[in-house]
Amino acid sequence: MLPRLSRALVLLLVVVLTTAGLTGTAAAKPKDPRTTQGLFVDPLMPAANQDAVYARSIGRTPQALWIIPEAYPTGQVARVVRAYTSRAVKAKKTPMLTIYGIPDRDCGMYSSGGLPGAKQYKQWIKQIGRGLKAQRALVVLEPDAIPFYGDSRCQNAGGRLGLLRYASRLLSKVGAWVYLDAGHSDWRPYDNRAALLKKAGIAYDRGFSTNVSNFRSTADEKAYAGELLRGLRKLGVKGRHFVIDTSRNGNPNPVNGDVINPTWARLGAKPRLVFQGPFDGTLWVKHPGESDGYANGGPASGQWCDLLADRLLGRAESGSC
Repeated sequence: MLPRLSRALVLLLVVVLTTAGLTGTAAAKPKDPRTTQGLFVDPLMPAANQDAVYARSIGRTPQALWIIPEAYPTGQVARVVRAYTSRAVKAKKTPMLTIYGIPDRDCGMYSSGGLPGAKQYKQWIKQIGRGLKAQRALVVLEPDAIPFYGDSRCQNAGGRLGLLRYASRLLSKVGAWVYLDAGHSDWRPYDNRAALLKKAGIAYDRGFSTNVSNFRSTADEKAYAGELLRGLRKLGVKGRHFVIDTSRNGNPNPVNGDVINPTWARLGAKPRLVFQGPFDGTLWVKHPGESDGYANGGPASGQWCDLLADRLLGRAESGSC
């Protein structure tokens, strides 16, 4: 039998060790649910409400909700974003959104539009941030805005990087994983694109996205992302990640220059978050079956078209939209 004093010391030691163990457990950083819970399949997405063949093959796959000011203006956008992300949270899945409203969006091409100026854009982004707060979403920020920077077709490029920086900082601050769009591997030249990403605030973001609404192979996009990561590291921006849009890159031999509803395109690999080094995974950012614009039989940009979905699925074309 231990002396009385020794027993007291033993009990004290047990209490100290137990308390230390509990403290260590409590202090451990919880794992972000985005790394485990999978992506949200929204039953309200357009493809999910088409004929059965499209609902099964496209509509049951996670896709990003596109937030554009023409559909969701400043007075409504916070409520729309919150409703969507809340559906995802309730389903214990990760919501995905694409923010697409920067002034002079798409520089006068098929998806032209956006907010009229910097003040209106910042107000809109602020409301999006309200809807995203603490919702643990993935956000693709302004497809094509950086690759178009300096293009002669753009009328309002002067303050673009500052607006992207504002959005990057605000949306990341409310808890979103923001992927600042970096175009794709065939959008050249891109020698200074890493510097543009830095100026646009990628240091605030999770990383960048590539191949949004385009058709380049996943292998080419990974190589392109590697170049950007090396360029960012040289500029002192380390630890960034990237995602690739694979919604329409299933044909390994894309035809250069034919990118508006191309007849040769096919569905690509389904979305999957893998977290392999800097590669976070694949997403379907562009909605398969929705038009790029008035070319190759397509309707207005963003409109659903059975014919376009048939092409992507390798089916006989329905003959109309």
